[in-house]
Amino acid sequence: MKRAFSSLMRGLVVLAMLWSAAASATETARTYTLSNGMTLLVQPDRRAPTVVHMLWVRVGSMDEVDGTSGVAHVLEHMMFKGTPSLAPGEFSRRVAALGGRENAFTSRDATAYHQQVPARHLEAVMRLEADRFENNRWSDDEFRREIEVVKEERRQRTEESPRARMFEAFGAMALQAHPYRRPVVGWMSDLVAMTPQDVRDFHRRWYVPGNAAVVVAGDVEPDAVHALAESIYGRIPARALPERKPREEPPQSGQRRMEYRAATEQAMLAMAWPMPRLKDPGARDDESRDALALIVLSALLDGYSGARLDRALVQGAAGTRLADSAGAGYGALGRGPAQFTLTAVPAAGVAVAEVEKALRAELGRIARDGVSEAELQRVKTQWSAGEIYKLDSVYNQAQELGTWWVHGLGPGSAARLMEALRGVTAEQVRSVAQRLFPDERLSVAVLVPDPSQRSTPARTGPRPALGRH
Repeated sequence: MKRAFSSLMRGLVVLAMLWSAAASATETARTYTLSNGMTLLVQPDRRAPTVVHMLWVRVGSMDEVDGTSGVAHVLEHMMFKGTPSLAPGEFSRRVAALGGRENAFTSRDATAYHQQVPARHLEAVMRLEADRFENNRWSDDEFRREIEVVKEERRQRTEESPRARMFEAFGAMALQAHPYRRPVVGWMSDLVAMTPQDVRDFHRRWYVPGNAAVVVAGDVEPDAVHALAESIYGRIPARALPERKPREEPPQSGQRRMEYRAATEQAMLAMAWPMPRLKDPGARDDESRDALALIVLSALLDGYSGARLDRALVQGAAGTRLADSAGAGYGALGRGPAQFTLTAVPAAGVAVAEVEKALRAELGRIARDGVSEAELQRVKTQWSAGEIYKLDSVYNQAQELGTWWVHGLGPGSAARLMEALRGVTAEQVRSVAQRLFPDERLSVAVLVPDPSQRSTPARTGPRPALGRH
């Protein structure tokens, strides 16, 4: 054990050296505020003549209201459908002609648009992105065609997947007041009822300079990018950002359980507890310390091949193992409430109740016996390695900067998080396992195989193409 621990400590020293080397390959990110209130984040990385350009808007599904769920994601689609100077689809064709690639995504917290092009074409993609941010225009007919694509996306990714439908219902049960309870893609009834004006109003309301950030990572000079961004994005007129009213989830005071019956071959179990979220990796308050310990706890349970859940439930000969898969997750960052989740797919012939008991036992074992220093250092090493190797990707650098900005944090947050996680102790991990998983705050969902449940009705005619966006 001493030899293994010594080896792990040497590994941490090597990783620290790798972190320093990776950090020196990329300069410190710079933050600017444009004259209209838009944020600019620039991360130089001169290892290749390429650049990633991202536009982040701090608006996602949590900013929707009942009756228009999915509108943030629909707007993401419509942002590719034209401006007064660009025909529908022309944005993507021009990026491709520059030798680039592009896409976009919507989450509960944000919407982001990104392109990667040769560094000499940065100005061109900036002008394209600024144009559609300010001047997104399309016809009602264009909307009617694209909303069918979004409906088809929902059918393929949610309605035709029993597990996806279960998790959607689980989210709506585990949270009762906070808008995180709604699916990002939206409820089908809301998509059916959505109008072109719903989408235009959402764009007008939230796509304002003070609610957006431009992120540039790659072979660039920060001050030159600042001047370029000021001339292109800075001329967009500033507008007031709508007031965001607090929508807090009330405390949970009793266990919640549901069965979701579907025509599927395997059962599935999902468990969730509300948890404190990580507001700042450098903070020293009790909530932040608990959040850091929960990140480590999640990694101990499911952070590497052969972690605790895998060993206890999945490994073993057929007929003796409890689950085909088991996992743990903790959404530390978010504009809304955080949860710690455990999931498992029972092996053939194993009851869901037995798997739930086994998952609880693994939490209980850490709460009772704690973890060894060797195991603790192993997961820290694994996490540190992932963070270091992530820096090899210019896109990942831009993604990280944008993610921190969405949550009100600056470019140095990743380094602060790494440093803070190195300081998490075995006793802190044991403490959160003891205190933060009471039964009265638990929500449980079980996917129950039921052949009598009909699948999605058969359809006639061709499916709309989903595309990339």
